[in-house]
This record gives sequence, C-alpha cells and structure tokens, in this order.
Amino acid sequence: MNKINSLAIFCGSSLGNNEQYKLKAQEMGKALVEKKISLIYGGGNIGLMGKIATYVSSHDTEVIGVLPEKLNVPQVVNKNIETKRIIVDTMHERKAKMYDLSDGFIAMPGGIGTFEELFESYTWLQLGYHSKPVGLLNVNGFYDDLLSFLKNACESGFMKKIVLDKLIVDDDPLSLIEKMESIDLDLPLKV
Repeated sequence: MNKINSLAIFCGSSLGNNEQYKLKAQEMGKALVEKKISLIYGGGNIGLMGKIATYVSSHDTEVIGVLPEKLNVPQVVNKNIETKRIIVDTMHERKAKMYDLSDGFIAMPGGIGTFEELFESYTWLQLGYHSKPVGLLNVNGFYDDLLSFLKNACESGFMKKIVLDKLIVDDDPLSLIEKMESIDLDLPLKV
C-alpha cells in the first residue's frame, strides 16, 4: 500500500479544445479534496493547472505551487490560490522540488512540458531514484497513441514489460488514485 498524502499533477497550462479536459480537471480536484491529498503543481492559475488548483484551494485542501522566477508574472499568476508558493530559479529546481514534496505523480492532458515531467518521473521510477507511483489520466483517449508507442518499445526490446505495467492508467481520477495507492512498485534494477 502506497500512502499518498500529496500528488504532483502535470497538465496543460492551456485548457485544450475539448470540454472534457476541463471537466476531468475539476474531477481531479474533487478526488484530491475527497481523499484529503495535497496538490503539488507548477504554480499559477491558468489552463488545466489553474482549474485543479482553484478547485482544491476553494475546498480548503492544501495547494503548493512551485514556480520558476521567470514564470512568476501576472500572465501566469494573476491571483493567489496556493496555500504556499515556492519560487525557484530554474525549471530543474522546480521539478526537483515538486518530486521531493510529492508521494506520486499524475500526468493529465498537456503539451511538451507535461510529457517531459511525466517521462522524467517515470524514468526515475525505473532507475530506482524513487518508488512513487506514476499515473496517466487518459481523458478521451488522449494518451492512447503514447501507450501504443510504449508497447512498441517493449515489443522492440527497448523497454521491459514490467516497467510498462508500473505506469498506472485510468480515465477516472478517483479510480486512478486508488490504483496508485495499491500498486506494487518493486522493479528489478535497470542495468
């Protein structure tokens, strides 16, 4: 059993072009509030990130935003919704701080920043740098092609199936969190 008190959520600083993305962001916020899980996120209040943070904050659940100084500007932060905002110098420091504060990681729909954060946390799990669950909230099949790509990496001999099996996938936020709490994260040492 993985005790989850805080989750880093990686997702778009845009809303996307499908209403389902916004709705699932609110559902994710609701799941965090229901389970009394602190939100660790990239700071600011725009896009899907802002939707989740606003929901969680408005329901008296802890929200910690980690923001590099370069993004601490009115276009990104136009109101105070975090319980705590941590300003760091670089994106590398931002990710390291988010990883330290979190008991697990969830990627929702987003762009290249979201993908980069997902793959770094997933790689660190594979390499044994942490033993925290990594999940994908697969809204409207957003990650279907990525999952096919990862399956192809296994079939082509570049990734072990046991590693692919540790990536937790669901389209329901509460179900995803419950799977993350119960997964066995033991992996053989990557050599």
